[in-house]
Amino acid sequence: MGKLSRKRIFDIIQIGNRSDLPSRAFDILLAVNIILNILVLFLQTFDRMDFLDPALRIIEVVTIAFFIVEYALRIWTAGYLYPEESYTKAVRKFMLSFDGVVDLLTILPAAFLSGFVAFRMLRVVRIFHLFRINATYDSFNVIKAVLYEKRNQLVSSIFIIGILMLASSLFMYGVEHEAQPDVFRNGFSGIWWSVSTLLTVGYGDIYPVTALGKAMAIVIAFLGVGAVAIPTGIISAGFVEQYTRLQSAAGVVEQISLQTVIVEIDSAWIGKTVDQIHAEYAISIAMIQRDGQRIIPQPGTVIRLGDLIGIL
Repeated sequence: MGKLSRKRIFDIIQIGNRSDLPSRAFDILLAVNIILNILVLFLQTFDRMDFLDPALRIIEVVTIAFFIVEYALRIWTAGYLYPEESYTKAVRKFMLSFDGVVDLLTILPAAFLSGFVAFRMLRVVRIFHLFRINATYDSFNVIKAVLYEKRNQLVSSIFIIGILMLASSLFMYGVEHEAQPDVFRNGFSGIWWSVSTLLTVGYGDIYPVTALGKAMAIVIAFLGVGAVAIPTGIISAGFVEQYTRLQSAAGVVEQISLQTVIVEIDSAWIGKTVDQIHAEYAISIAMIQRDGQRIIPQPGTVIRLGDLIGIL
């Protein structure tokens, strides 16, 4: 195949290119293959489905063959994904990237279908393909932006929950061990109880029987409701802030005139984030038009081939 055909294949297999009908169809076909493959993996766990084994085997072979072809095409066109690198370096960069590792782990179990259990379990990694498809859309980008922006608060809240679990488990072990030595045998038994109580799951397999233990359980249960609400509130507030910021930025973009630039294949901006471009070139990017949709860029937004960029 010539250079033009290789470039066309690269355009088609690029995930999330909505303006290109063949590329959009490839995304749909990829999603269907992933769902079918996971469904086969699920049905193979039922003993009563043995009569479907030949059909399930055929579907599995076909879907795995599709994944292998896709992986080969992505290696073949890696030079267009990283145009600033040589072909060898581009292939190595793709294979070591998150997407490349997920692709490899998707097809690797095919060589060990009757081998180690660990390799067969890797087939579940194919689910991450669906995240790859969804990651190109604005809704998923908003979720990533919120989690990244609120990461410090979330880590702090999780740390508080962890300390609360540890303290409550030790308290409960100290109170209940003599009354239930077979249930609260050690500190880990207390941790299991505190996790199920603080996270409001309440399995009921371990519970206090003493009066003091029950009183402590009531207090810890109330603390658990508040502890779980902390990260939930942080994420909810982050979504409100993010959407408010996006609406404000969209209003500003509508009122100002921007210099537009189309990112072409020889552009040094491809693969760089908005904040990297601002640091290297002192350029502020106010808007990105991608696949017919307008995107308000975030600091971590990656520039892609074919983007129409509005520069302040």
